[in-house]
Amino acid sequence: MSQTVLMDESRHTRSLDIPLHRLDVPLPHLLPFAIGTFDTIGALSRANFPHRHTFYEIVYVTGGHGAHVLDSTQRPLNPPQLCVITPGQIHHWADAERLTGHVVLFNEDFLLSRRQDVTALRSLSAGPGHAPGEQSVPVEALLAEMESEYRALRPGYRTLLRASLQILIVRALRTCSSTEETITHSRAGEVTTDFTRLLRLPGGTCRSVDSYAQQLGMSAGHLHALVRQSTGLTPGALIRLQRTLEAKRLLAATEMTIRQIAGAVGFRDPAYFCRFFRRETGMSPGEFRADAGENHHDPRIQSIAAGPDDS
Repeated sequence: MSQTVLMDESRHTRSLDIPLHRLDVPLPHLLPFAIGTFDTIGALSRANFPHRHTFYEIVYVTGGHGAHVLDSTQRPLNPPQLCVITPGQIHHWADAERLTGHVVLFNEDFLLSRRQDVTALRSLSAGPGHAPGEQSVPVEALLAEMESEYRALRPGYRTLLRASLQILIVRALRTCSSTEETITHSRAGEVTTDFTRLLRLPGGTCRSVDSYAQQLGMSAGHLHALVRQSTGLTPGALIRLQRTLEAKRLLAATEMTIRQIAGAVGFRDPAYFCRFFRRETGMSPGEFRADAGENHHDPRIQSIAAGPDDS
């Protein structure tokens, strides 16, 4: 009998009204990792309403119709196709039918704090999906082997799955020309990874560069130099980009007011937020919301059968 992986609703975030899914792997597995098909993972692997994860997801689609929507960007499915979703991103499947392929789910601690893997996954999650090209055959073979190891529970399977996941990430990088550059292992790259990880935490867009520098144990000037060396952008520019992205997510996937969204991304003055948003995107928040109207989340749709409250 195939083993079903459960993704429990950790309850809707009251201020955002976006379902948040967490990874709950049943016995005998105790590690924060799961792999299976769309069918064995369950109905939520095909969720057609906007939602977030607390975990990473790598999806390799081999068949089906429809589109994948990631942070308001929609890409029609053209299998085979590889998609990466990182914690905090909003995604869903639009008009998807007959989806086939593999789904890999894991928490960040399964990576054993390998910064280069986290950086690679963040790069891959920039778009709704990538054609695997010449990587399709080795990726399919690797996923089949990983699923076999996950189900057979042979000695050393945890080590093998971690190693295979790292290989999968490298092969995934080869599917996307925009991420073919070498992932930096320098001090600048490590600091930038830590900074962007903090920036994506809840409330991250409401903080100053000085507060991040203090938490990372350095001066604001040093943080500025290292982040600019690694990305070509300043910490302040990255905060503005994240503010804009989070505002887009909330406009597209919630019924929050403009005032509420302004506060959620760090603006006390809604009028200033509107000027900021227009400057960054070329349109007002209202215009963006109208344009993304089809992606609004219906709060009547539950992400999973009601379970115990995690609060």
